[in-house]
Order: sequence, then C-alpha cells, then structure tokens
Amino acid sequence: MRILYSAGIILYTAAIYMVSPFKSKARLWIAGRKGWEKNLRARFKGSSRKLIWFHCASLGEFEQGRPVMELIREKHPGYEILLTFYSPSGYEIRKNWPVADHIFYLPADIPGNAVKFMEITRPSKVFFVKYEFWYNYLSEISRRKVPLYLISGIFRPQQYFFRWYGGFFRRMLGKFTHIYVQDDSSLDLLNRIGIINSSVAGDTRFDRVKKIASSAEGIPVVESFCNDEKVVVAGSTWHQDEEILAEYINRYPDNFKWIIAPHEISISEIERLESWLKVRSVRYSGEKNLFPDARVLIIDNIGILSSVYRYATAAVIGGGFGKGIHNILEAACWGLPVLFGPNHKRFREASQMLEKEAAFCFRDYYEFRNILDTLMNDNGTCRRASGAASEYVNSGSGATEKVVADTFIA
Repeated sequence: MRILYSAGIILYTAAIYMVSPFKSKARLWIAGRKGWEKNLRARFKGSSRKLIWFHCASLGEFEQGRPVMELIREKHPGYEILLTFYSPSGYEIRKNWPVADHIFYLPADIPGNAVKFMEITRPSKVFFVKYEFWYNYLSEISRRKVPLYLISGIFRPQQYFFRWYGGFFRRMLGKFTHIYVQDDSSLDLLNRIGIINSSVAGDTRFDRVKKIASSAEGIPVVESFCNDEKVVVAGSTWHQDEEILAEYINRYPDNFKWIIAPHEISISEIERLESWLKVRSVRYSGEKNLFPDARVLIIDNIGILSSVYRYATAAVIGGGFGKGIHNILEAACWGLPVLFGPNHKRFREASQMLEKEAAFCFRDYYEFRNILDTLMNDNGTCRRASGAASEYVNSGSGATEKVVADTFIA
C-alpha cells in the first residue's frame, strides 16, 4: 500500500506540473519547491541549535499552530522554529512571519524527500496541525524516534481512518506520540480504533482570537468611516454572500453602515462588488478622507479584518453558499452575533454557536433580512446573542497552554 500511496503522490505532482501553465497556484507550488534540498542544506549548514518543526497545510491551519509557536518562542527561546506549508495560500502570505526562524514549502511526500528533509533539519520535536497526514514523513519521523504531535485535531466518522478499508490510514495515526483533539467525539472515534495516545485539549484558535482582541489597536480610517453609527461587518465574502448583502444595502441604505472584506481582493473583484452597490462606497486603500455620505467601506487588503470586527454590532461570515464558512471565531471573540449561509455543518464551532443562539443561519435574502433586522433593532436579542458569543469563546480557550505544558515536560 505504501508503494501505491507514493506512486499516487508522484502522479499528483506530475498533474500539478501539467496544469501549471494555466493555474497560478500550481506555478507557485512548483516554484516554491524548486531547489528545496540545496536551499535547506544551505540554511541548516553548521546549525547546532535545537529545532522544532511545525507543519501546516495552509493559512487556516497556520492560525491554529500560531499560538503554540508563539508560546514556545516565549517560554522556550532556546529552540529555533521551522515552519512548513503545503499550500501557496499559506506560504505566500506568511513566508516572512518573524516568529519562525525558517519557513519553507514541504517537499512532496515521497520516501526520498522525507529522508533528506529529516536528515538535514534534525528536529527535536514535530507538530502537525489539524488535518495533515503525510505517510512517508510520519514514518521517517517515527523511525527516528522524534516526538511527533498532532494539535487541534478533529475527526469525523466519514474519514478513511474509520472505514473497513482504512488500515493503511490508521497506521498513520499510530505514528504520533500524542494526538490533541478538539472535542470528545473525535477522542471517542480514535479510541474505538485503538488509538489511545490521544486526549481532548480543545481548539487553539480560541486562544489566537482572544489574543487578537486583547492586543488589537484602533484603526483611524475605520473609526472615521463608522462615525458613531451602527455597523455590520461582512468578512471573507464570496459572490453569493455579496448578492444578498447588496440587495439589502440597496433597499435599506440608511439603516446602518457596512464594512465588507471580500475573500478575493483583486481589482476585478472589487470593481464587481462596487458595481452591485447603488450607494456610495469607498475602498480602505484609496480613501483616507472618506466621503461623509459613504455607506460602505470595502477592505481591499489582507490582515486587518480580525481587528475591524471590533467596530461592528453584528457580523456576516462568508463562504456559506460555497465550500464552507470562514473563521467565525474572529468575530465572536468581540462578542458579536454572527450570521452565515447554510454550508456550515462541517464546522463544530458553527453548530455550537447556533445551539447557543450566538449565531444564525440564513438560506436566502428574506431570511437574512429578518435575522439582521431583529438583531440590529431588538436590543435585548442582540445583547443575549452577544453575551453568548463572548461566553463561548471564553469557555473554549486554554488549548495552547495545555499543549505546550504537556509536550515540554522534562
């Protein structure tokens, strides 16, 4: 099975090369791994400091690994940190992140690459975040008896590990020194298949968003735009989200102000959104002296959305009409009721916040209008939802401290 797995990785890599002339992410994936062995040897030549390796698939997993890396840097400064990404959407945004000493793409998971990678870097500990399971790397780490941890793991019955044909995949789980999961249901699934080197620690994203909220600074341009009016912030929106938002804004332009942060911020996407709006809108990057009659501020950069939520009365989270909603905890940590579309069932925090009436799901414009109007006009409902959101985030924190304390026991 391992031979078939490695052959599949080789074929997948070949497919990326084939589509690279047409796909920018594929080109980045290839360019970022070009000469990886030479670059890695040059970086680690003569290095004698102890190293901790963190691997994240993409940007979302990075946000879960980030608080653990930051706490290790604070409490154990004698270690260097190596951070690897699989996806360009993670690497290209965080390739200069100052907390990590070394940041690379992870080479394709074939046996030779795994052996060379471990031989060059020689990490003292390895942390994989949430979903990443690369058989050859896990095998080589285990063979070298390097402590290996999975953090913020979450498991579902539909995954290969829990199917009758999943023996190969279950062997991956057995290679971890310990698996820290987000919830009891994940722990139960692992225990049923004999994976007992596991425990519930929670989701490190709770610690991350709480830290953002506690350290965020004001944004003068946004404060000037809000001008003491009620504001709704819509984060990481896609077309279907924006169609509903635009219909509401165009029908009720004076109800309150809007801040929209699209998931895609290319010029063409920003211009498309602007064309749907019949009210005056301004861009964050282009308007420092905001028009007094502007009703919509469009965030056309990356990195400030988590702090922008502080100015809202309620938040709309995009993605619920596509592959799935984006990060709702970034809004909830500010005590905001959150609204999102129907594709949220894979997200544990969404289901739990719906149960606590801190979040609300809408399937079309009319449901969206009714929910939003109730939240924005009924102070009692809004206060209860806000309190439930804050309580939920506070109750979920603490995973980072547990992981670092457990994995650095002498």
